[in-house]
Amino acid sequence: MIQPTLRRMAGHANTLHMDPALVKYANMQVNRYKYFRWTTKTAWITFAYVVAVPSVVGYFAYTTDGKWDLRGKRRGDIISEF
Repeated sequence: MIQPTLRRMAGHANTLHMDPALVKYANMQVNRYKYFRWTTKTAWITFAYVVAVPSVVGYFAYTTDGKWDLRGKRRGDIISEF
């Protein structure tokens, strides 16, 4: 039995050329963990996204919990509950 082959017009099998910059970027993304180092900058960025931002969002969520009720309001009703 003969294997079916993918036929291309005029025999051009590999006409798609990748952009070298995109290939380099894709390889960098795959191998990023190999070249990562903890520096002062990366430590502060990690602290900001892991501790500081969730803490600030959590604080504001806790302090404003139940303060506004937006469901079932009519014209002239106030939004704040206290």
